[in-house]
Amino acid sequence: MKELLIIAIGSALVNNVVLSQFLGICPFLGVSKKVETAAGMGAAVVFVISLASLVTGIINKFILANEAILNGRLVYLQTIVFILVIACLVQFVEMFLKKSMPALYQALGVYLPLITTNCAVLGVALTNVQKSYTILEGVINGIGTSVGFLISIVILAGIREKMEYNDISESFRGTPIVLITAALMAIAFFGFSGLI
Repeated sequence: MKELLIIAIGSALVNNVVLSQFLGICPFLGVSKKVETAAGMGAAVVFVISLASLVTGIINKFILANEAILNGRLVYLQTIVFILVIACLVQFVEMFLKKSMPALYQALGVYLPLITTNCAVLGVALTNVQKSYTILEGVINGIGTSVGFLISIVILAGIREKMEYNDISESFRGTPIVLITAALMAIAFFGFSGLI
């Protein structure tokens, strides 16, 4: 249990997927204009990464790396299979949001299908394989990583909403101040490195 807690805290705060590993920057910067849409995107990413960690872990263990099937020589297909699994899960999320939450679906716009190519989702699946996590450890790593993504995107969205009312120099308005804010957030999250 202690190991699972360390994996969860480590992947959420210490090795934050956005601020430490610099994966998933596109939705992090693109959808973080309002807290509501950032929270919706974060929730979609939590669902996709958590489920993708489970499904890719099962497929890897019982099919791709299984010694009984071609002596485990299907491991070279991991990236392709993982991308296909992630694409299917994102389509499921997209259909669900379109049917049940049309306002959030419209607010996320093009960024929802971009979860398919979000390198954070594939990065988690590949990290689980590289670190030889069990299926449970991989799911915990996926949940922790996606919660870390959710935390960072909601914090940035909150800061960006507050910055709208600030008097910012003309040369720093827009993307430059967002990048500076993200850099300062990365430095702040670096403080968690002594946690575990």
